[in-house]
Amino acid sequence: MRRNVWAQPDEVDLRPLSARSVVLSLLLGAHPPEMPVKDLIRAVEPFGVGGSTLRAALSRMVGAGDLRRADSVYGLSDRLLARQRRQDDAVHPSTRAWSGDWEMVVITATGRGPAERAELRARLTALRLAELREGVWLRPANLLRRLPDELDAVAQRCTARLDRPGPELAAALWPLDGWAADARTLLAHVARAERPADRLTGFAAVVRHLLADPVLPPELLPPDWPGETLRSAYAAYRRELADAVPQNDRRV
Repeated sequence: MRRNVWAQPDEVDLRPLSARSVVLSLLLGAHPPEMPVKDLIRAVEPFGVGGSTLRAALSRMVGAGDLRRADSVYGLSDRLLARQRRQDDAVHPSTRAWSGDWEMVVITATGRGPAERAELRARLTALRLAELREGVWLRPANLLRRLPDELDAVAQRCTARLDRPGPELAAALWPLDGWAADARTLLAHVARAERPADRLTGFAAVVRHLLADPVLPPELLPPDWPGETLRSAYAAYRRELADAVPQNDRRV
């Protein structure tokens, strides 16, 4: 039975647009991820967020630990800076040519409760690993990254060469057809979205989808894989947002 199931085939995962989600979308896409309140007021206006609503949302977000404030400048908290790094990596993953090796992580810890197991599964999935069987996770060794050292407390890490054909194994580990179909649905959705709010919610869904891209080497991907097209579309949208707001020499 396939362990790594795609939960929402052929659906656009749109979420309600709140003042908080607008602010986070703008700051997560900004480099550095901070903005004076006067610029935030201008930036959120096209999305139907008024000044008083924005100020109330900013106060709540500071209190909740989403944002930090220095004078009149609001920026992402450390927790959300980590989320921005994951988002940036999803949009611009660092890769290398694939040699045929696979990263393998074998869970060795025992006696963990359901919550701990679920947290570990989520962490391994975020690292773009997939579960071959219970406790055995792997992916092609084509990412320029180190696995977190803290994994050593619960798992053994190694590099493996597998006899099974790579494309066949990749198709068994990840629901590639479902991911590609949803990516094309998202591309069609954002192409026809015209209102700023519709475009923002659409591209927020694009980012969530890119976070689930396994970033496989070309040798293991189905034909006409839409990953780069989706990344290019989001990069163009981020430039569109940057052009609409004073960026103070921020990198886009």
